[in-house]
Amino acid sequence: MSTSTVTTTAPADRPADDPPPPRKVRRRGEGSPLARLTSHGVLVVASLIALFPVAWLVFLSLGPDKDDYLRPGGIWGKMTLDNYTFVLQNTNFFDWLKSSLIVSLGTTVIGVLVAATTGYAVSRMRFPGYKKFMWVLLVTQMFPVAVLMVPMYQILSDLQLVDSYLGLILVYCTTAVPYCAWLMKGYFDTIPFEIDEAGRVDGLNPIGTFLRLILPLAKPGLAVAAFYSFITAFGEVAFATTFMLDDEKYTLAVGLQSFVSEHDAQRNLMAATAVLIAIPVSAFFYLVQKNLVAGLTAGGTKG
Repeated sequence: MSTSTVTTTAPADRPADDPPPPRKVRRRGEGSPLARLTSHGVLVVASLIALFPVAWLVFLSLGPDKDDYLRPGGIWGKMTLDNYTFVLQNTNFFDWLKSSLIVSLGTTVIGVLVAATTGYAVSRMRFPGYKKFMWVLLVTQMFPVAVLMVPMYQILSDLQLVDSYLGLILVYCTTAVPYCAWLMKGYFDTIPFEIDEAGRVDGLNPIGTFLRLILPLAKPGLAVAAFYSFITAFGEVAFATTFMLDDEKYTLAVGLQSFVSEHDAQRNLMAATAVLIAIPVSAFFYLVQKNLVAGLTAGGTKG
């Protein structure tokens, strides 16, 4: 009986499938493309909303008639710079600008100086009642302007400071100093105390340590305090209207009201003046903007 052998051949080895491409691992904090697109879209919309009032004000300032704001479409065919020419040549704009700069810069210098020394003292020194002192500063911000107007006027009248730049500067400091003192105290808390000790080892007294070591490190906080003090004084109306009697000493915010009477409002001139008023504020913001973000974030980490 013969036997037959069946020979089977092994199937040829098939090439292995290509390995799948490595999966991209998303880094921590990295959003998906849809999330990035959404966030950019939201930022664009927010930017347009923020810029629209400014662009609208500039657009209205180019209309020659006071009632152009009622028919803004008609401004396109008759744009002119006559409103700016009239404001600069036929009003006391430069007197208003001089008064605003004197008062604003004076408030900034005095307010930041007082706020910085106050914040540093409360941050570094533990005298009786130092916590209550800061709360007292905060309480002073609770009173409305209408309540403070009469007693402040009486005090300035007794000191013969009514209708003077110094009197208005001191009034504005009562608003700027409490907030800036809290801000500077929080910022000084972020500066290590070892720097003060190193200054004492080098033979510096507390004032020398504050001026030569601490203040250079506190530039971002000082920039925020200066910006707040400047803006507070530059755009305030109620105190300036009450305490400044001479029209040549009006600030820009008060001078802007001269375009509004009981029966009329020259809105085209108001718009042109408002655009001109924004120029000094924008210039001041440009000077301090490098330190604003750092000062705002660092000052809120401790306090």
